[in-house]
Amino acid sequence: MIELTIDNKAVQAEPGETVLQAALRNGIEIPHFCYHPCLSIAGNCRICMVRIKGRPGFHPSCNLPAAPGMEIESDCSDVNAVRKSILQFATLNHPADCPVCDKAGECRLQDYNFKYNGTPSPSIEPKRRQRKFYQINSRIMLDRERCILCSRCVRFTKEISGSGLLGIVERADQSRVERLEQGGVEDPYSDNIIQSCPVGALLSRDFLYKSRVWYLEPVASVCPRCSRGCSVEVWRRQKQWQLRAPGADKNHMAYRISARENPEVNGPWLCNQGFDLHQVINDSVRALAPRLAGAESTLQDALAAAQRLLFEAEKPAAIVSAWGSNEELAAFKSALGSSLTVYTRADREPEAGEVVEDQLLIKADKNPNSYSVEAIFGRRPFAADAGHDVVLVWGDLVDYASLGSAKVIHLATLEPAAGRPAEVLVPISTMFERTGHYTNFEGKVNRFEQVFEKPESVLHAGDLFGRL
Repeated sequence: MIELTIDNKAVQAEPGETVLQAALRNGIEIPHFCYHPCLSIAGNCRICMVRIKGRPGFHPSCNLPAAPGMEIESDCSDVNAVRKSILQFATLNHPADCPVCDKAGECRLQDYNFKYNGTPSPSIEPKRRQRKFYQINSRIMLDRERCILCSRCVRFTKEISGSGLLGIVERADQSRVERLEQGGVEDPYSDNIIQSCPVGALLSRDFLYKSRVWYLEPVASVCPRCSRGCSVEVWRRQKQWQLRAPGADKNHMAYRISARENPEVNGPWLCNQGFDLHQVINDSVRALAPRLAGAESTLQDALAAAQRLLFEAEKPAAIVSAWGSNEELAAFKSALGSSLTVYTRADREPEAGEVVEDQLLIKADKNPNSYSVEAIFGRRPFAADAGHDVVLVWGDLVDYASLGSAKVIHLATLEPAAGRPAEVLVPISTMFERTGHYTNFEGKVNRFEQVFEKPESVLHAGDLFGRL
């Protein structure tokens, strides 16, 4: 370990670490725009300048190797004066449009300008105008006036997603981020450049002008759209900012999804399918009413009918859900595992146009908890010719025709497809209405928190198994 001092605090740096990396790891905040822990070091924003005792001038800490005995000053009047001048240069042509910028409230330029600058950029020339809405692809807009040329987006497309379709062209005040190919950044990870952008230059067309971020709060969750099980944050409206009618429905919607850093699973990245998870939450047509043979019923009557079918069945079976949590799978095995023949199935298969698998994050198995299902019940696809007279189906997107002539008890979160109705349908909660754990394809357990309250008319599957 390398011993050095930062702002009179003794810290240790790993061999090969820079001063900025050592400072951040030890809880010392040095402002930075272009530095990202998972991207190459560019050293072009200069806001991370520090002073080394005994050496003249100032040095960018992001590419300054930590050395034994260094005495670093990162928060003194001289260093802060340099930061002020750098910020005045960065805001020379930057528009003062924070009131209409989607990044307001979580913008580093806004925060640093408030902390270190506080005065307008001195210039006798008018601000240089650039294109406000430059379409990067069908999902992303670029506001060139706000861009500070940190190059995070360029480095991401070259080093992480591999598309290499963004670059910085021209020079001086003509420099700008540009598509290097006409097709745009239609790669399955392009939305990461929005989250990586430290200012409001890269905009999500889906989230644009939807809500101010200070009205929202993130809830830790897990993306269920493949067996990677990426850590995410689901953004919901804070309770103190809840709306009244006619906008009350927005109190129970997911506004956006962001990647939640997890070094063991997904790092700081997420695929576009994960970023679109809020659309799945908001647009899903929920099963909210118990039904008997397609007709609405009471929950008490539906449970009684399900109990009667299972009790009278000569050869009952069950199909468990790969979207069930570890806790629900354990509850199912404890309550019903010994009395039913248990089969497993994939609740979701790859959709048309969807990336099936790649070398970065996306896995071919589009279900979040297949690992636990197979560990508990093995891999056993349902056989329609096995002669089962009653089948308890737990999960969605099931074709009743594939179950043969068996009577169906369906525990569902979504409205089933039109056609033959189940003998009994009991609505259950989604993963976003409960707390639990998933185990990904590598055996790594990831916890998700409850985002929304469940509707009164649905039950938690884990509570339901014991009643059956």
